[in-house]
Amino acid sequence: MGDDSEWVKLSIDQKCEHKLWKARVNGYEEALKLFQKIEDEKSPEWSKYLGLIKKLVTDSNAVAQLKGLEAALAYVENAHVAGKTTGEVISGVVNKVFNQPKARAKELGIDICLMYIEIEKGEPVQEELLKGLDNKNPKIIVACIETLRKALSEFGSKIISLKPIIKVLPKLFESREKAVRDEAKLLAVEIYRWIRDALRPPLQNINSVQLKELEEEWVKLPPAAPKQTRFLRSQQELKAKFEQQQAAGGDADGGGDDGDEVVPQVDAYELLEAVEILSKLPKDFYDKIEAKKWQERKEALEAVEMLVKNPKLEAGDYADMVKVLKKVVGKDTNVMLVALAAKCLAGLATGLRKKFGQYAGQVVPTILEKFKEKKPQVVQALQEAIDAIFLTTTLQNISEDILAVMDNKNPTIKQQTSLFIARSFRHCTPSTLPKSLLKPFCAALLKHINDSAPEVRDAAFEALGTALKVAGEKAVNPFLADVDKLKLDRIKECAEKVELAYGKNTGGAADKKECRPAAGKTPVLSGAAGDKDTKDTSAKSGPLKKAPAAKSGGAPKKGKPSAAAGAGGAGTKGKKGSETKELFEPELSIEVCEERASAVLPAACIQQLDSGNWKERLACMEEFQKAVELMERSEMPCQALVRMLAKKPGWKETNFQVMQMKLHIVALIAQKGNFSKTSAQIVLDGLVDKIGDVKCGSNAKEAMTAIAEACLLPWTAEQVMSMAFSQKNPKNQSETLNWLSNAIKEFGFSGLNVKAFISNVKTALAATNPAVRTAAITLLGVMYLYVGPPLRMFFEDEKPALLSQIDAEFEKMQGQIAPAPTRGTSRHSGGSGDDGEERDEQEDIGNDVVDLLPRTEISDKITADLVSKIGDKNWKIRKEGLDEVTSIINDAKFIQPNIGELSAALKCRLNDSNKILVQQTLSILQQLAMAMGPNIRQHVKNLGIPIITVLGDSKNNVRAAALATVNAWTEQTGMKEWLEGEDLSEELKKENPFLRQELLGWLADKLPTLRSVPSDLLLCVPHLYSCLEDRNGDVRKKAQDALPFFMMHLGFEKMAKATGKLKPTSKDQVLAMLEKAKAIMPAKPAAPAKASSKVVGGAAPAKFQSASAPAEDSGSSTMEPKPDPKKAKAGGAASKAKGAQGKKVPSKPNLKEDDDKSGPIFIIVPNGKEQRMKDEKGLKVLKWNFTTPRDEYIEQLKTQMSSCVARWVQDEMFHTDFQHHNKALAAMVEHLESEKDGVISCLDLILKWLTLRFFDTNTSVLMKALEYLKLLFTLLSQEEYHLTENEASSFIPYLILKVGEPKDVVRKDVRAILNRMCLIYPASKMFTFIMEGTKSKNSKQRAECLEELGCLVESYGMNVCQPTPGKALKEMAIHIGDRDNTVRNAALNTIVTVYNVHGEQVFKLIGNLSEKDMSMLEERIKRAAKRPTAAPARQAEEKPQRAPSTNTNASVLRKGPAEDMSSKLNQARNMSGHSEITHTVPREFQLDLDEIENDNGTVRCEMPALVQHKLDDIFEPVLIPEPKIRAVSPHFDDMHSNTASTINFVISQVASGDINTSIQALAQIDEVLRQEDKAEAMSGHIDQFLIATFMQLRLIYNTHMADEKLDKDEIVKLYSCIIGNMISLFQMESLAREASTGVLKDLMHGLITLMLDSRVEDLEEGQQVIRSVNLLVVKVLEKSDQTNILSALLVLLQDSLLATASSPKFSELVMKCLWRMVRLLPETINSINLDRILLDIHIFMKVFPKEKLKQCKSEFPIRTLKTLLHTLCKLKGPKILDHLTMIENKNESELEAHLCRVMKHSMDQTGSKTDKETEKGASRIDEKSSKAKVNDFLAEIFKKIGSKENTKEGLAELYEYKKKYSDADIEPFLKNSSQFFQSYVERGLRHIEMEKEGKGRIPSSTGISPQTELTCVPTSTNTVSSSIGNTNGEEVGPSVYLERLKILRQRCGLDNAKQEDRPPLTSLLSKPAAPTVASSTDMLHSKLSQLRESREHYQHLDLDSNQTHSSGIGTTTSSSSSTAANIDDLKKRLERIKSSRK
Repeated sequence: MGDDSEWVKLSIDQKCEHKLWKARVNGYEEALKLFQKIEDEKSPEWSKYLGLIKKLVTDSNAVAQLKGLEAALAYVENAHVAGKTTGEVISGVVNKVFNQPKARAKELGIDICLMYIEIEKGEPVQEELLKGLDNKNPKIIVACIETLRKALSEFGSKIISLKPIIKVLPKLFESREKAVRDEAKLLAVEIYRWIRDALRPPLQNINSVQLKELEEEWVKLPPAAPKQTRFLRSQQELKAKFEQQQAAGGDADGGGDDGDEVVPQVDAYELLEAVEILSKLPKDFYDKIEAKKWQERKEALEAVEMLVKNPKLEAGDYADMVKVLKKVVGKDTNVMLVALAAKCLAGLATGLRKKFGQYAGQVVPTILEKFKEKKPQVVQALQEAIDAIFLTTTLQNISEDILAVMDNKNPTIKQQTSLFIARSFRHCTPSTLPKSLLKPFCAALLKHINDSAPEVRDAAFEALGTALKVAGEKAVNPFLADVDKLKLDRIKECAEKVELAYGKNTGGAADKKECRPAAGKTPVLSGAAGDKDTKDTSAKSGPLKKAPAAKSGGAPKKGKPSAAAGAGGAGTKGKKGSETKELFEPELSIEVCEERASAVLPAACIQQLDSGNWKERLACMEEFQKAVELMERSEMPCQALVRMLAKKPGWKETNFQVMQMKLHIVALIAQKGNFSKTSAQIVLDGLVDKIGDVKCGSNAKEAMTAIAEACLLPWTAEQVMSMAFSQKNPKNQSETLNWLSNAIKEFGFSGLNVKAFISNVKTALAATNPAVRTAAITLLGVMYLYVGPPLRMFFEDEKPALLSQIDAEFEKMQGQIAPAPTRGTSRHSGGSGDDGEERDEQEDIGNDVVDLLPRTEISDKITADLVSKIGDKNWKIRKEGLDEVTSIINDAKFIQPNIGELSAALKCRLNDSNKILVQQTLSILQQLAMAMGPNIRQHVKNLGIPIITVLGDSKNNVRAAALATVNAWTEQTGMKEWLEGEDLSEELKKENPFLRQELLGWLADKLPTLRSVPSDLLLCVPHLYSCLEDRNGDVRKKAQDALPFFMMHLGFEKMAKATGKLKPTSKDQVLAMLEKAKAIMPAKPAAPAKASSKVVGGAAPAKFQSASAPAEDSGSSTMEPKPDPKKAKAGGAASKAKGAQGKKVPSKPNLKEDDDKSGPIFIIVPNGKEQRMKDEKGLKVLKWNFTTPRDEYIEQLKTQMSSCVARWVQDEMFHTDFQHHNKALAAMVEHLESEKDGVISCLDLILKWLTLRFFDTNTSVLMKALEYLKLLFTLLSQEEYHLTENEASSFIPYLILKVGEPKDVVRKDVRAILNRMCLIYPASKMFTFIMEGTKSKNSKQRAECLEELGCLVESYGMNVCQPTPGKALKEMAIHIGDRDNTVRNAALNTIVTVYNVHGEQVFKLIGNLSEKDMSMLEERIKRAAKRPTAAPARQAEEKPQRAPSTNTNASVLRKGPAEDMSSKLNQARNMSGHSEITHTVPREFQLDLDEIENDNGTVRCEMPALVQHKLDDIFEPVLIPEPKIRAVSPHFDDMHSNTASTINFVISQVASGDINTSIQALAQIDEVLRQEDKAEAMSGHIDQFLIATFMQLRLIYNTHMADEKLDKDEIVKLYSCIIGNMISLFQMESLAREASTGVLKDLMHGLITLMLDSRVEDLEEGQQVIRSVNLLVVKVLEKSDQTNILSALLVLLQDSLLATASSPKFSELVMKCLWRMVRLLPETINSINLDRILLDIHIFMKVFPKEKLKQCKSEFPIRTLKTLLHTLCKLKGPKILDHLTMIENKNESELEAHLCRVMKHSMDQTGSKTDKETEKGASRIDEKSSKAKVNDFLAEIFKKIGSKENTKEGLAELYEYKKKYSDADIEPFLKNSSQFFQSYVERGLRHIEMEKEGKGRIPSSTGISPQTELTCVPTSTNTVSSSIGNTNGEEVGPSVYLERLKILRQRCGLDNAKQEDRPPLTSLLSKPAAPTVASSTDMLHSKLSQLRESREHYQHLDLDSNQTHSSGIGTTTSSSSSTAANIDDLKKRLERIKSSRK
C-alpha cells in the first residue's frame, strides 16, 4: 500500500501521467472537475493540459480511458486552445477508441469529434475520419462512417464538405463487411437528404441491387429541405434564430431561407473526380482520323466518344483534338461521322465545362454552318453539341459568330440558328442579356420574322418571345417599335409559353406581381452575371412599380418609338402617362387642320393669320399664344396648330417681331402638347432657315430644343442636320452645329447616330466658311466627351492642319467629365429606374461607337501558308510570318473577331525559344486587341491566358511587354473573362517567382477598380497564401500588397476559412497577415449611380480610353494622391473618405468652432513619438515609403494625428480643398513659437503631413509649406534638437524630390531648407539621401543634388562622403557623361570642389573614366586653378571644424545656430572677427619650397597677431583647398561662442572610416584636452567621445588592419593619436569620472583586444603601442569613477567567460585589471557605491555559481572573485551585509552566504583586536592560506617578464607586488636565471620606481599636453625633427636636444651607441607646472606633430615675436650633425621666402 498512497499527493497532471491506472483514473476525474470549473475559456490554466489531451483518449486501460474521454470532451468544449490538439486527438480517437468493445467509449469518441467540429475544426476532423476509412479494422471504419453521418446530419452540408466523402462512398459499398455496407447506405441516405439528385452520378457504378435499395430509401425521405440543427461557435446568431423557431412550434418561414441557400449549392459535377483522357487516346488517333476509309475514321471517333463519356474531364490542351473534330464536322462527307464528331464535341464540352470555353469560338461557326444538313439525327447531334458548348462560354463571346450566320441564305441554317438563340436566351438572365447584346440579336431576328420560309419565321418568333420573357418588355420593346400588332402579339404569345432554365421569376417584367421577388433573386441566380447584376435588378424594380399606375398600361403596347428612341426609356413619357399617341401620327389634310384649329382658336385669330398688315399678324400671334397657354394637353391639336403657323406667309414672314412670336409659339406647342414627329417635320425646315437669323435665331433654337425634348434628340438632330447641310447658308450651318453642341450637353448622348453626323461634320470641316469649320470642331469636342478616342478614327484621313485642330480640341476635353443631362430625362423615364437604365444606355453608346467603326474581315488573309510560316523551324521564316500578320492588321485597322487559325499559331509563338519573336508576338497581340476591340474577349481563354504565362519569363523586357499586352487586352475586355474559371489560379499555382510577382502585381492593380468579381477568384486564394510564404522576397511582398484587394472582394470570412488547409505554423502567420490586411482593406468602388447620370456614355470611354475612364471610376481611390472634387463623385473609396472629411468643417456651428480654436494645436502625448517609432519598426503600421501617397498612408497618418493634433487643425489638414491646407499651415506658423514642445513631440507627424503636401499640384500650398519648414528648422536648431532616423527617412527623400521643381523660387527654398537641416541632422547622413536624389529621372533634380553634394564636401570635408569617398565620387563622376548640360556642369563643379579639398587623390578615388569625361574634368580643374581667387572664403557658419589646427586663433567654429542660415550663398564672411586675407597655395598636401621661392607673386599676406603662448612646437597649418583664399580658421579660443554642436561634430569625425579625418579630429580634441581652461568644454561629451574612440578601435581592428593596401604607419599614427588623447583625458579626474559603466566596459574591451592583437606586435612600432596601451589602462583604472569601472570590469569578465570565442588571455587581463582595482580598494572604498558592485557580483555569481567557476580551465576567476569579496568584507566589516539592498531575490546566488562565511571567518580570527591588527592578522592568515597561491602568482609574473610580449607588464606587476608585500622573497625565482636576466629585472624595477617617484624633473616648454610623459620611442624613419624654442624664447640648437636625448636613453637603460639607426626624437614636454616623467605618450605626441607638419601648406612667420618657428620637412638623417645642417638649411630657405614675400 506504500506506493498506493504516494500518488494521492501528486498534482493533477502528474497523476494523469502516472504509471498506476488507479492514479490515472483519479487524475482524470479531478481533471474533469477542474475543466468544468474553469469559467474563462481563455484562462492560462488550459495551456498546462494541452499535452495531456491525447493521453486522455489513448489510455491503455479501458476504465481509465472512459474517464479520460469524459475529461477530454470537457476540455474540448471549454478550452479556447483546444483547437491546437485536433489532429493528434482525433487520430487517437479513431485508432484507439473506435476499436473498443464498450459502446460508451465509442459514443464519447463520436461526441469529441463533433465537439471539435463545433469549435471550427471541421476540416482536420473530417481528414482524420476519412483516413480512418482506410483502416483494416471494420469496427473503426463503421464508427468513422457513423461519425461522418452524424456530423452531416447535425451540421449540414455547408460545414461538412461532401466531395471527399462521396469520393470514397463507392469503395465503402464494395466492402466485404456487411456492417460497413449498411453504415455506408445510411450515410448515402443522409447525403441524399442534403444534395438530392446530385448524388446520383457519382453512385451510378455501384452494385445495381444496392442502388435499388438506395432508391427505395431515397423515395421515403421527406421533400422538405433539411436544416442545420447544431451550430459552430461562430454561428451563434443562427443558433438563436433556430431555437426561437423551435420554440414557436416547428418550421417557420424564415427557416426555409437557409435551406434554399444550401440546396442549389451542390453541383454533381463538382462531386466527381476529373478523368485524364488525352493520354488514353489511341496512339494512331490523329492518323486514323485523317484516313481515307470512313470506317477507320469512325473507329477513331468511337474511341474518343468512349473517353468523353466520362462526366468530368481533367483540363489539358485539347486544341488539336478540337481542331480535328471540327474538321470532321465541317468537311467530312459521311453524315454519320459528322453526327459522331458532334457527339464527341458535346461530350468534351460537358466534361470540361468552362475549360472548353477557349475552343468555343473555333467550333461554333462550323456547327452553325453544318445545320444545312437535313438528317434529323445529324441535326440533333449538332444541336446537343452547340447547346453543350454554349454552357461553356457566354453569349457575348459567340455573338459575332451567330450573327454572321443569321444572314445565310439557307433557311435550315437560319431556322436552327434562331432556335439555338432561343435556347441560349433561356439560360440568360436580364444581366447577362444586356441591351447591347439584345440590340443586334433583335435586329437580326426581326429580319427573320418577315422571312418567306414559315419555319424560319416560327423560330424567330420563339427567339424573340424568349428574349421578351428573359429581359422583360421594357428592355425589348424599343427594338420592336416597328413590328406590327399581329406579329407583336405572336411574340408575346411565344413569351408566355417559354419556360426558363432559371425559373419564371427572372423575367420580372412579364409578371408584375412577382416584381419584388424578381428583383431580389436575380443576383442570386445569375452567378455569371458579372458586373451589372445587382444594379440591373434595382433598375428593373423601379419602373415596374410605376407601371400599373399608367392609365392605359403605358406605351409599350402601341407606342412605336424608333429604335433609336429606346434609349429614352421605352417611350413612356412620365408627364403624359395617359398618352396613347405615337410619336408619328398620320398627316392631316389642310382642311382637317383648319377645322381642328378653329375649334380651339378665336375666329379672328385664324382670319388674321395671313393678313397683309404686320400689326394685325402680330395681334393675331398674341391671341394665338394666349390660347395655346390656356389649352389642356389632351385637347391641343398640335399638328393642326403648327400647320396654321406654317400657312402663308409661314416661315417666309418678313417682320421679325411676328416671326419671334411665331417661333415662341412653336416652342410652347412642343412643350405643352403631345407633339409628334409629323408635326415636327412641318416646322423644322422653317426653324433651320431662321436659326442663322440675328434677331430670331435664339427663338428658333429654343423651338428646336423644345421639339427635341418632345420627339427625342436623336431624331430631331438627324433631321435638323440634313436640312441645314442641304442648303447653302453658312450662317445656318454654323448655328445648327452650335445648337447641336449645346443640345448634346443638355440631353446627353443616348441614341445619337454618330455615323449619320460624321458625314455632315466632314462636309462642315471642308467648308470654306471658318465659322462653320469652328462650329464643327466644337461639336466634335462635345462628342469626344461621350465617345472618346475612337471618334478620331473617322477623321484620320483629314489634312494634317485640320487634324491638329481637332486634336487640340480633343485635348481640351481630355479629363473632363460629360455633364449630366438636364433635359429629356424627366419626360422619358420613370422612377428609380434611371440609374440602372442609363448604365445600359451608356453601354449602348459604347457599343454603338464600336459598331460604327468599319471592321474588316481578315480571316481570308490568314492562309494555311501564313500559318505554316509562323510555325516554321527556321526562326527567320517565323519572323517573316509574324511581320506579315503585323502588316495585315495594320492595313485593316479594325478587324472582325474571326481570325481563323491565327490564334493557335500565335499561341505557339508565345513560348518561342527566340525571345525577340516572343516580344514581336506580344506586340501583335497588343495590336490585335486594339483592332478587334471588345470582341477580343472571345479569345481571352485561348490567347489571353498564355500571355499571362509569359509573365514568368526570366527576361525583364519580355515580362514588361507581356504586362503591357495583358493591360491592352483588359482595357478592351474588362476583367471578368480573365477571372472566370480556373485558368488564373492555375497560373498562380506555378512556382515561378517572376510569374507570381508580376501576376500578383497586376491583380493588385486591377482588383481595386472592379465592383464585383466572379466567384472563381476564390480558387486563387490557396496559391496566394503559398505566395505569402514564398522563398522569394519580391513574391512575398507582392502577395502582401494584393491581399487587401482579394479581401475587398471575397471578404475576411472566406479568406480566413481558406486558411483551414494550411499547416498550423503557416496558418497563424497568414491569419496575422489577414488581420493586417483587414485594417487597410479599401472599400469596394461604389456603383457609379450618380456619376452615370452625369456621364451618360461614361462607359463608352471606359472601353476605349486607355486610362482616363478607369482612373475616373475608381482608380482614383488607389492612385490619386490628391482627391479631385470632381472625381469624388465617382465614388472611389478614397474620395468618399475625403469627401466626408471635407464636410466636417462647415458642419460645425460657428460658435463652437471658435471655442475649439482657442487651445493648443499640438497636444503632447507622453512617449507618443517613441511608440509610433516602435510601431513602425515592428511593422504594426505601414512604413512611410511610397512613390505617390496611397490612401492607406493618408488614413494612417490621420489616425496617428487624431490623439495629438487639435481636431479643427486636423480637419483643415485633411480637407480636400487646398485653401484649407493653407489655413492649416497658417495656424501652424502662428503656433510655432508658442508650442515648441508640442511641435517637437509631433514632429514626425508634421513632417509626414508636409511630405503629402509635396505631392499637391498647388503652388501656393507648396510655398507655404516650404516657408513653414524654414521656420521650423530654425526653431529646431535653436532648441538643439536632433532629427531621429525615423523622422529623417520619412521626410528628406520627399523634400529632395522638390529640389527638381521647375520653379526657381521653390528650388531656392528647398536648398535653403536642406542647408538648415545640416544643423539638426548629421551632414554625412544627409549626403546619403541627396546621393539617392541624383538617381532621379528629373535632370533639374540631379543637377541641384550634385551642387548640394559639392557644398557639403566643401563645408564638411571628405568625411561626409558616404559610404566611402571612393564610392561617392564614382557615383558623382557617372554624371559627367549625363546628356543634360546642367547636370554635366554640376557634376564637374562638384568634383572640382572635391579636388580643391582633396587634391590629386581625387583621380585615384574616381577610378576609370571615359576619355571624353576625363578630359572635360581635367579642363575644368585647370580652369578653376587659373581663376583669380579674390572671393573670400565661403565659410558657412554651420561648417563644423575641419582643420586640425593648434593655432589658438584658428579653429572653425559654428556660430550660434540662430544666425543667418543662407551664409552659404553669402560668400563674403568674416570669421569670428578675423578679416585677414590669405594668399593662394600652389599644392595640396606638401610644402614645395622651390616653387615658393621662385614665386614672386604680388599677393600680400598680412600676418595675424598670434596669442603669446610659450610654444616650442612648429606653427600649425590650416587645411586649405587650393584655389580658394580663406581666412585662418578661428580656434577653440572662441569656446564661449561655440555650441556643443561643434564638439559633437568633431567627435563624430573621430569614428570616421577615413584615417586622416579621424586623426585630424583627434588632434583637435587633443588641443582642447591639453588646456585646462578649455578642457571643461568636453564635459558632457565624454561618453560620446569614448564611444567614438572605441568604435574607431573596432574599425581599425576589423577593417584597417586587414586592409593590405593601407600603410601600416598610418595605423600606428592613428593608434598613437587615440591613446594620446585618452591619456590626456584620463589625466583629468573630473572628466574621467564622467565615463559611464557601459562605455567603460566597451572601452576596456577595445583596449584589451588591442593589447592582445598579434598583428600590432608585428608592426615596427607595435611594442611601443602596446606599452602605451598598458599605461593607458592603468590610468583608466585609477582615474575613472571607481564604481563604474569596477562594475564594468565585472560585467566584462562575465561576458568574456561566457563567450566561447573569447581567448583565455582576454579574461586573464580583465582579472588583472580587477586585481589592480582590489589593490586600490583601501583608498577608494568610501567613494564606491557598494550596493551596485554587490548587485553586479550577485549577477555574476548567479550566472557562474561556484561549481561552474571551479569547472573553468583556469582557477583565476574563482580566486579573483574570492579576493574581491574578501577585501570588501575586510574593509567594510559586518556593514557589508547592509549593502545588498539592490538585489531583489538574494537566494538566486550564493553571494549572501559567501559574505556571511567570510565575515564569520574573519570574526573568529580577529576577536577584538584593533582595526590595524585585524588588518595585519587578516593578511597574515591570508598569506598562510595562500602561500601556494603567492608562489603561483610570482611564477606567473616571472613568466611574463620572460616573455617577449609582456615584459613591461610583468615588471610592473612585480614592482606592485614587492611594494605591497615588502617582505616577499623573490630570490628563489631569480636564482636559477642568468646574470643578464637578473640585472634586467633590477634595472626594470629601478626604472619603474623612477617613473613612480621622479615626476617633474624636466622643465616643460609646450602647451600641448597637461601632462606629457616621455619614453624612448623608436619613431618611423620619416620623423620630422622640429627645432623648438625653449621656455625663455631663445633659439636652441639641436645639440641641446641630442644631449637631452642621451640622458633619457641612459635613464631608460638603452644603449646610446645604436643611435645612428634612429632618427632624432621630437620631444614634447609638458606644461611648466607639472614635473615630467618618461612615458610612452611621447610617441603619440610625436605622431601628432608629424601629422600636423605633413598637413602643412605654408607658414606664417612673425619676426617681431620673440619666438621663431622653424620646421624641417621630410628630412631623415643618420647623424646628428647632418640633422643640424638640414635644419639650418631649412631656416635659411624660409627666411628667403619670407623676405621675398614682403
